[in-house]
Amino acid sequence: MKIWSSEHVFYHPWETVSQAAWRKYPNPMNPSVIGVDVVDRSVSPTGKLVSHRLLTTEWGVPGWVTSLIGMNPTCHVKEKSEVDIENKTLTLNSVNLTLKSLITIDEQLIYKPHPTIKDATLLKQEAAVHIRGMSLSSYLEGLVTSTMASNAALGREAMEWVIDTINTEVKELACSAKKGMAEFRTKIDTLDLNASLR
Repeated sequence: MKIWSSEHVFYHPWETVSQAAWRKYPNPMNPSVIGVDVVDRSVSPTGKLVSHRLLTTEWGVPGWVTSLIGMNPTCHVKEKSEVDIENKTLTLNSVNLTLKSLITIDEQLIYKPHPTIKDATLLKQEAAVHIRGMSLSSYLEGLVTSTMASNAALGREAMEWVIDTINTEVKELACSAKKGMAEFRTKIDTLDLNASLR
């Protein structure tokens, strides 16, 4: 078994980063994720929002490899998330469902406000990779964790892309609301003027 871990700072508030984590897929940096389905969502007795999602991805391995071992290039991952508003923590736990008898990838991401940097969010990410029933399993586990490191960098880029999208939406919404209020005030002023002329 190989363990991979990393930390990253997003220079955005926890609320924004958490929203981006929910909206991360689809994005241009991770085209391998082709579907996200919410299976269940509820509020726990302790007030946490708990969600179960199914992610459909494409492995990205060459066609000859999938033909050789007889695997489908599409795989499924189950994800459980908990949003703890009171403690400002978003925890995502995922594990692959496809090929689980050969390889297990357990991953956890925790988003919390940075302890020392104002309006920043700390991401702690860890994955355990376990390959069974294959020769050179330790070597293969090392390859998988190396791939995870490069994919994590793409994931962080994707988060920044989603955050930019959210910020643009907020600005557009604010402009639209401001324009709507100005039009509303103009109509009220017109009605007041017409009423005073009568």
